[in-house]
Amino acid sequence: MDIPVYLIAGFLDGGKTNFINGILEDGFAREDKTLLLCCEEGEEEYNQKALDNVTVVTLENEENLTCSFLKECEKKYKPRQVLIEYNGMWQMERLYRDVLPANWVLYQIMCMVEASTFESYAKNMGQLMMEKITNADMLVFNRCTPELRESLRKRNLRMVNRRADIYLENNDGTSEDYLTGDECPFDMSQDVIDIPDDDFGVWYVDVMDHPDRYKDKMVHMKLVMCHSKNFPGIDCPGRFAMVCCEKDVTFLGLIARGSGLDQYKNHDWMEVTAKMGVEKHKAYKGLGPVMNVVSVGPCEKPAQEVVSF
Repeated sequence: MDIPVYLIAGFLDGGKTNFINGILEDGFAREDKTLLLCCEEGEEEYNQKALDNVTVVTLENEENLTCSFLKECEKKYKPRQVLIEYNGMWQMERLYRDVLPANWVLYQIMCMVEASTFESYAKNMGQLMMEKITNADMLVFNRCTPELRESLRKRNLRMVNRRADIYLENNDGTSEDYLTGDECPFDMSQDVIDIPDDDFGVWYVDVMDHPDRYKDKMVHMKLVMCHSKNFPGIDCPGRFAMVCCEKDVTFLGLIARGSGLDQYKNHDWMEVTAKMGVEKHKAYKGLGPVMNVVSVGPCEKPAQEVVSF
């Protein structure tokens, strides 16, 4: 039987224990027997009233966190789900690679960071900090002031992790989304903006939402050719994307113009460099992005043909 694992990562005083108390008090363990592995003891303690259906096991030394130990815990406590409060000084890669049993499935990584210490940790323990930031599915910065919120947004953490939900928890107890709607997920200062194979979906959403942002910018990416049936004579290369599940695959294409495009058949892969424009077109039912192709050539298909979000 697969056992879902929820990993709460971050450095000391980052708010991990408070977060765990919050989800337990909200009923996280009410239905399913839960194992809570505590790999770091801070000043905060677990709320005993929320531990009715929870077994807490404390690990002080990293060498004791082994696959065989976790299998023993599974046999002894028979959990249906596992929470791990992970030590900020331990590398997470070892946990993925060597420690988790095959049937312990990592469902979600949540990273808690005290906003005032982020710069210091990023500067002095960059590898440990960035490992947690880049792997997180949810990232929470605690105890934010207006100055810290501004500083964190200037860093544009979306460039580091484009999939995570990022939240800023304020000193007054309120919370706000890291994104304000003005952030760009790519470095716009480049002469040619290179769109990685895995990030086409991110770029497509951004260019469709903000076509003016990319006007007159040069972009480079791998695309699959599509000659439109609905709009004869229109080339609209793009990528197939899985929006929510394997059965929900759709084609994300953009109007393209330029010499050489007619040499490619539908489903041919090509490497394109283009200057972006914005035009009104019936395919967009209004204004939309247009790729004015500067150069095009055949290429190998990416390792992952279908992109996801």
